[in-house]
Amino acid sequence: MENSTPALRPRPAARALRYILRTLLVLLTGLLALALALVIALGTIVHGPSQTARELFVTTILESGQLKFVASIFLSDEEISDIVSRTSMEQMDADVDTDLIQVDSGDTQKDGEAYDENGIELIEISGSTYYAKLMIVQDPSKIKLATTYPWTEYGKNLDELVEDSGAVAGVNGGLYVSESNKGGSPLGVAVSEGEILYNQPSGWAGLYMIGFDRDNILQIVDIEGMTSTELETLIKWTGIRDAVAFQDEASDANNHFVPLIINGEARQLNGQGSGANPRTAIGQRADGSVLLLVTDGRGASGHLGATASDLISIMLEYGAVNAANLDGGSSSCMYYNGAYEMTSVTLYHANSSWRLPTAFVVEGG
Repeated sequence: MENSTPALRPRPAARALRYILRTLLVLLTGLLALALALVIALGTIVHGPSQTARELFVTTILESGQLKFVASIFLSDEEISDIVSRTSMEQMDADVDTDLIQVDSGDTQKDGEAYDENGIELIEISGSTYYAKLMIVQDPSKIKLATTYPWTEYGKNLDELVEDSGAVAGVNGGLYVSESNKGGSPLGVAVSEGEILYNQPSGWAGLYMIGFDRDNILQIVDIEGMTSTELETLIKWTGIRDAVAFQDEASDANNHFVPLIINGEARQLNGQGSGANPRTAIGQRADGSVLLLVTDGRGASGHLGATASDLISIMLEYGAVNAANLDGGSSSCMYYNGAYEMTSVTLYHANSSWRLPTAFVVEGG
């Protein structure tokens, strides 16, 4: 009878390692295939026959904080600059005419209005590239600026800003230090209940101050080039009580915009005026009621986001006499009655907001 040697079987640890390596190989192959498909798809958009699609892609990417370089992969600097110049906005030099706003006492509810016990109406809006919620606040005197002052390294989520200030609702506000989602300090200017809490306007191209004066009228004021002393004088002279800053500057390095509607006149746009991204905007109707708008984008629910044209259309539809764009992108969010109505589009903050130093909030009652 012949001797036979039993076949050697792989040890359990070796088998497990082999399965892990196979799984990783499959995942890597899938990721590479996905990346290749994405590059091909983007290349088709950029170099395809649709100029509108190409312009929307480029302007959308340029408005994102970390993905601006993607446009340069497919297009030269000259081509990018040409698209930026074609998809742009005309300047708006007019000052807000306060005589066009007659703040209602808020004692009566007009036909077609559906304000709740806090004097707030919440409306859902769907567009072809975005989903949005519009908060209509009947009494503009209830709009305040909540802050984390004195400033520290870290800000707070929107729900904390709303609840810590005793308010019932809120949206994100203006420029702030957003690196690494610390959010501890505003930029430009911040005014709360008439007190200037931050005042460093110098060095910002196209800087605007957006907020309410003592007569509860929304002001949209060009403060580019002002010194801190000049801005302090302006705030006192105009009676600004609550305000933030945002930037109106379009280039291949920074694409922001502020004025949307001034004195009933919509801003003139070339193309869509901007890319499509999550947005936060504020407006005021002739009766003084305030419009707070937040849209999604950047892939949330399959949406790219809203363009400047979209914001203007919504604001005009709901009667805005004056309207401005605020900080958007991952910062855009809305909170009301103990819950988020619109959350950050960033995956790891999909149920809340980024940390913020300031927010426009709405007092209850």
